[in-house]
Amino acid sequence: MLKGKHIVLGITGSIAAYKSCLIIRELIKKGAEVQVVITPAGKEFITPITLSALTHKPVVSEFFSQRDGTWNSHVDLGLWADAMLIAPATASTIGKMAHGVADNMLITTYLSMKAPVFVAPAMDLDMYAHPSTQNNLDILRSYGNIIIEPQSGFLASGLEGKGRMEEPTVIVEKLEEALSNHSSLLSSHSSLLSPLSSKILITAGPTYEKIDPVRFIGNYSSGKMGFALAEECARRGMQVTLIAGPVSLECSSSIKRIDVESCEEMYNAAIEEFHNVDAAILCAAVADYRPAEVADTKIKRHDDEDLTLRLLPNKDIAAELGRRKQQNQRLIGFALETNDEEINAQKKLAKKNFDFIVLNSTRNEGTTFRSDDNQISIISDNGKKDFAKKPKSEVARDIIDELERIL
Repeated sequence: MLKGKHIVLGITGSIAAYKSCLIIRELIKKGAEVQVVITPAGKEFITPITLSALTHKPVVSEFFSQRDGTWNSHVDLGLWADAMLIAPATASTIGKMAHGVADNMLITTYLSMKAPVFVAPAMDLDMYAHPSTQNNLDILRSYGNIIIEPQSGFLASGLEGKGRMEEPTVIVEKLEEALSNHSSLLSSHSSLLSPLSSKILITAGPTYEKIDPVRFIGNYSSGKMGFALAEECARRGMQVTLIAGPVSLECSSSIKRIDVESCEEMYNAAIEEFHNVDAAILCAAVADYRPAEVADTKIKRHDDEDLTLRLLPNKDIAAELGRRKQQNQRLIGFALETNDEEINAQKKLAKKNFDFIVLNSTRNEGTTFRSDDNQISIISDNGKKDFAKKPKSEVARDIIDELERIL
C-alpha cells in the first residue's frame, strides 16, 4: 500500500531521533519515497548526511539552502506528500503544531500539508502525562491528525504511563494500515485542515455514438487519465463529480460518478453539474461526430452494396462550458494531437476559454490511449511547462498541482 507513496518524515530534537533511520528503511523497503524535514534541534541528535544517504534526497531543515540561497518551499512539500509522519515528535513540537507557532521549516510544512498527518510522540513519561501535553494532543486530534500512541512505562510516582516512542516497524504498519483506508481518512482530515473544499467536475473516457443496436463510432480512450485525476482530487479532499464514458474502471466511493455513453448524454450531464463546481477538467475523448441516422435493427451486410454513413457534428462540450464559465470558475482542457501539437493546443486554449490546456501527442510512444503512462505539457497564457514521461497517477499530481495554484 505504500508503494509509490510520497512520505514527508518530520524529525525533532528527541533522543529517539536515531530511530528515524529505521523508519526510513521500513518505508523505502515498502516502496515509498521519503523526504526528511528536520528541526534545528533534531540535527543535534542525528546528522542530515546520514538521513540523506538513506533517502537519496537532500534533507530540508532551513527555509533557504546555505549553499546557494535556494528557497525550500513548504507549500510544494504539502502538495507533494501523500502523508506526513512526525517521528519522533517532542512536547515542544506538539505544542507548536497545536497552536500554529511556525518558527521552523517542519511546522510551516505541517501547516501547509494537504495530506494526512501522523504524529508519534516521544518524551519523558511524566511530560507525556502532563495536562498541557494531553491538551495539545487533543487539539491535534480535533484537527484530524492521527496520534500513534507511545509505549507504556512507569512514572516517577510509580504509576504506569506512556511516553517512549512506538517502535519503527509498528509506526510504519499503522501508517500503512491507515492509508489503506484512505478514503474515510482523507475526508475527515481534509474537512478540518484543507482550505481546498473545492468542487471539481471531471469528464473521462470515450463516448460511443450508435450506428445500430450493436455498432458504434468510438475511440481508443481507456479513461485511465481522467480516473487518475479524479482519484488525485479526492485524495486532496476535493468534492469530485466524475462523468465517465463507457469504461471498465472503478473509482473510490467518495467520488460522485455519473455514467454516460454518448456525447449528448455527457453534454447534458456536464451542463447540469457545471454551475455548481469551482473547476472542471475536460479529459474525456468525446466523439466529434455522430451518425445522422441510427438503425433500429442490426444493419445486414450486402456484398454487392457499399454502406455510407452520414455524420453530423456533436455538441461542443468544452466550448459551451467555456461560454458559461464564471469569473470564479476554472476550466481545464486536454489536447491530444498527432501533428503541429503546440500550435493546435494554443488555438484550442483560446477558442474554448480554458485557463490552461494539457497537451499530449500520439507520437510519444507508450503514452496516451490504453497506456498506464503519459507525457504532457501544460500550456497557459503564462507559457509552457514540459514534463517527463511518467505513470498517469503521477501526471495527475502535476496537473492538480497546477490547478491548485489558480484556484
